[in-house]
Amino acid sequence: MTGSQNCRATAVGALASTIDMAVQISNTPNPNALKFTVGVDVGGPATFVAGRDVDDPTAAALVAIDGVTSVFMTADFVTLSKTPDTSWDAIAPLATDILEQRFGA
Repeated sequence: MTGSQNCRATAVGALASTIDMAVQISNTPNPNALKFTVGVDVGGPATFVAGRDVDDPTAAALVAIDGVTSVFMTADFVTLSKTPDTSWDAIAPLATDILEQRFGA
């Protein structure tokens, strides 16, 4: 594991251990993407890209987070992609709040 992957895993682990939440955050092979499992059907499959029209209110709120480049929704999870220079520490708590409000987690 590289230094940046270790920091990312540590940040995600710290978030999961300090917040009692139903939303489960998982790493992906892409260091600029995280999977947020909400445990209920989110619709889709659908992909939403920052800077384009978004017709889903949850996806619109997620792509509005600074640094988020895209949102992929399918089955019971949402995957967010971010710019390489944005920290997951800045995105993950906001995304978790949005997903918990929308899906009742």
